This record gives sequence, C-alpha cells and structure tokens, in this order.
Amino acid sequence: MVSQLVTIGAVLLGATATYFATYLLTRQRNQYELATRWDGKKLDAYENYVDKVRASVSAALVLYEGYRRQELRAEALPEQELRAALSEAVRVRSRAFERVMLLGGEDVVETAHDLNATAEGLIWRARGEVAGSHDDWLTDFRAVFQSINAFHDAARKDLGVRGSVTGGGRPERDVLLPPPPQPELS
Repeated sequence: MVSQLVTIGAVLLGATATYFATYLLTRQRNQYELATRWDGKKLDAYENYVDKVRASVSAALVLYEGYRRQELRAEALPEQELRAALSEAVRVRSRAFERVMLLGGEDVVETAHDLNATAEGLIWRARGEVAGSHDDWLTDFRAVFQSINAFHDAARKDLGVRGSVTGGGRPERDVLLPPPPQPELS
C-alpha cells in the first residue's frame, strides 16, 4: 500500500511539474511573440515617421531654394503649389507622428517631439514666417538632421538594437546643400 501511494505521489508530482514547466514555457513564448509583433509595428512606425519628416524637409527646401532666395527657374512650380505640397507633407508627417506616439517608448516620443519642433522651425523659415540669413537656414537644416540622428538612436535603443547612429567613433559629417546665392556682378 505504501509503495502504491509513493508511486501515485511521484506520478502526481511529475504531472504537476510537467504542467508548470509547460505553462511557463508557453507564457514565455507568448510574451516573446507579443514583443516581437510590437517591435515590427514600432519599426514600421519609426521608419515611416522619419520618411515623412524627410519629405517635409525636402518640400521646405524646394520652397526655400526657389522662392526665399529668389532663384526662380523656368521649370519651377508656382509658389502656391509649393506651399500646398509643403502643407500636405506636414499633415502626413503629423499622422506618422501619431503612430510613434501610440507605439514608441518614452525616450522615442520625447525625441520625436524635439524633431517635430526642429523641423517646424525650418518649415517656418522656408515659408518666410521667420526671418533670417542663409546661414540661419543652414543652421536650422543641420539641426533637423541632428535631430533625426537623435531619433534614430532613441528608436534603436527602444527596439533593442545595439550601437548608435551618433557618437564618438564617427567623423563629423555635414549635410549636402546647394551653395549660397552669389551676388550678380554688373
């Protein structure tokens, strides 16, 4: 009788251990799948947001280069169309930012807020809402790309990617821009 009770106890103990091991492994797998699923959505949101920021900056550059610096070209679009394209790019960027707000970690969201503010300053200058020299424009333009790099670093950290976009081991790089306007010689 005692040996049968020991056998039953061992079977119950084995079944309980198997149940808890399976439960813990399934729970761990589900948590991993959930984290992986959200990481994919985060990556898509971050990539889309940076793409939309760059599109709005490009639209601002076209407006600034064509009209703020009075360098009209025959193939240039009318200023009203350039302003409309810029407004649309800003609207689309704002929608992409909302996805970052929904999915991003705290550091990513704060960095995205900073990037939005920096990009908006450049856009205001392109629209002529903020006065300044060409050097001020270049400073704002560089600041946007520094903010994009900071966003990349925050996003990489949030996604668990090692390394950084900015940092000590990289040489200083500058953005590629057209040269400043040259005064016409009479």
